[in-house]
Amino acid sequence: MYDIENYYQAESVKDAVRLLNEHPDARIISGGSDVLIKIREGKFAGTSLVSIHGIKEIQGVKMADNGDIYIGAGTVFSHITNDAIIRKYIPVLGEAVDQVGGPQVRNIGTIGGNICNGAVSADSAPTVFSLNALLRLEDGKEGRLVPVKDFYLGPGRVDLRQGEILTYVIIPAKEYEGYHGHYIKYSMRNAMDIATISCSVVGKVDQQAGVIEDVRITFGVAAPVPYRCTKAEEALKGMKIEESLYEKTAQLIREEINPRDSWRASKAFRLQIGGEIAARALRRTVELAGGDRI
Repeated sequence: MYDIENYYQAESVKDAVRLLNEHPDARIISGGSDVLIKIREGKFAGTSLVSIHGIKEIQGVKMADNGDIYIGAGTVFSHITNDAIIRKYIPVLGEAVDQVGGPQVRNIGTIGGNICNGAVSADSAPTVFSLNALLRLEDGKEGRLVPVKDFYLGPGRVDLRQGEILTYVIIPAKEYEGYHGHYIKYSMRNAMDIATISCSVVGKVDQQAGVIEDVRITFGVAAPVPYRCTKAEEALKGMKIEESLYEKTAQLIREEINPRDSWRASKAFRLQIGGEIAARALRRTVELAGGDRI
């Protein structure tokens, strides 16, 4: 059922890097919710695995003295959703990963695996894009710090080099302080389905002036990689918080995103839904920020 050549258990990040370099054809596995399915389907048949499951140094959430939030790549979704730091400072991320699969998947699936899988439908991806996250990659030497927007190279492809391991997803303080956000996933079933299209909005409201001070809108399943709607974002900055703001949002999104036709949904359907969920997510973001509840 599972055609695995060799299985190696890493005891630390340093040990994982060593094993990956000693076995260059091996694949990393943590929760296994993606890798094991692909092995069972025959896509990774005969592969060797380096397990990073159980490495404590890349599990959990912590806040640095400067306010930056470090999320260990081995942290499971259910932990992220319920973590006190996440709930207080970036609840939009907990809200997003709480929509991954069912409870069993959320208890074993990790944010690092969700990102490194490179799937455009990954529920964590739109929000980490909207939060301008940085990814810490270790290679046993100096390592790299990569903006998440540069990590995705194409469908199922990410910039993870030989011998590297993702250790932390970092949310800089300046990217979340004063911001609120909301994530909406549209799928054909109410539970345990991948996104037909998804949208994460993170924004800041100038309450005194009653305008959108800053906004970031990222879609999943609207392009080959998670897609930031930078044109729409620029057009919306400074707009008054009134009903026309949400109408304009839907219009701008439909002009900017370019989803594809697939067996799951047509391009026209995704365009229609995309505009609607972006407007709804922005409306909720404004509400959370204490703005007008139009």
